[in-house]
Amino acid sequence: MNVIKASRHFEKWLGQHTHLVAPDLRLKHKFMAQAPFPFFRATFYRWVQLWPQICPDLAKAPHLLAIGDLHIENFGTWRDLEGRLIWGVNDFDEAYTLAYTIDLVRVAASALLAAEGGHLNFKPKEGCDAIVEGYRNSLKAGGEPFVLAENHKWMRVIAENELRDPIRFWGKMDKLPTFQGEIPVSAREGLEHLLPGPGIKYRVAHRTAGLGSLGHMRFVALAEWHGGHVAREAKALVPSSVYWANGDQGPSEILCQPIISNAVRCLDPFVQVRGKWIVRRLGPYCSRIGLDTLKAEGLELRLLEAMGWETANIHLGSPKAVTGVRSHLKKLKPGWLYGAAQEMLQAVMKDWRAWSKAWTDR
Repeated sequence: MNVIKASRHFEKWLGQHTHLVAPDLRLKHKFMAQAPFPFFRATFYRWVQLWPQICPDLAKAPHLLAIGDLHIENFGTWRDLEGRLIWGVNDFDEAYTLAYTIDLVRVAASALLAAEGGHLNFKPKEGCDAIVEGYRNSLKAGGEPFVLAENHKWMRVIAENELRDPIRFWGKMDKLPTFQGEIPVSAREGLEHLLPGPGIKYRVAHRTAGLGSLGHMRFVALAEWHGGHVAREAKALVPSSVYWANGDQGPSEILCQPIISNAVRCLDPFVQVRGKWIVRRLGPYCSRIGLDTLKAEGLELRLLEAMGWETANIHLGSPKAVTGVRSHLKKLKPGWLYGAAQEMLQAVMKDWRAWSKAWTDR
């Protein structure tokens, strides 16, 4: 099955689980054709379809509750219960029980793509080694969240750069178009539940964001409260696309909440799964860090090591699997991550060229 046919089949399956926003889906297809990195981000369903074929040995590694769609843009910041700024994995929509190696290979592949695109500057093999080193050290230490206060001050340079300035952020929010259609009752209830108090007047905007979930319904409640802006987002959840890749039929479990709850993590009190919606607070420092704001000059290897560490923070939420993971990791040859990431990227690039050509020729 080529990528064109696979995408068509996947979107048909997806439409059976949620209402698809046709203009957003067309925009997703356009982004996929423009460059390899957006294509990579938008096609986890294809990645997980090819993964056991291209990396069969790694796909048989010890299984645990994995992030699945992990990449360097799936990290961001939030405020915990104490109001502290926390950095870590931002999105768990594709959580599923998979080989622990898939998360490491995917984040490494995304880093290599970002380096090729001029967004990060590091030697590929050294970058992959840094990810493995961070992962191994976190497993050994039992994990630890990234609290950007007394510790990890270097991360604040990345998290608090000028492109995440509040004025810039709220300016973009204010420009979002007001949603004109019918808002699902469950989505509205979720948004209102997270607002700072009852009876706050708000408008609901339509927001296009992400790439893997572009096409899902996504609503943002925007309000003024005590002299400042507040925003809450509700995004439609669907089962992991791994179900589709495995040919599973019928009802499927959404594992977003279990993976968040069990990880070594300073929880975001404003992230809640309510039925088939995930609701969260949005703010200049309560959002993912995209490539356009990922300024890490001279800190690239340290950042990749942190990404490896944070990946282990999530995997430690499957304690029964950890012993097997440590044992398996010791048996892998040096350079295994770089080799696997390169093999998967070859498949990604082949698919991207086919998709881009089809888009141009259509």
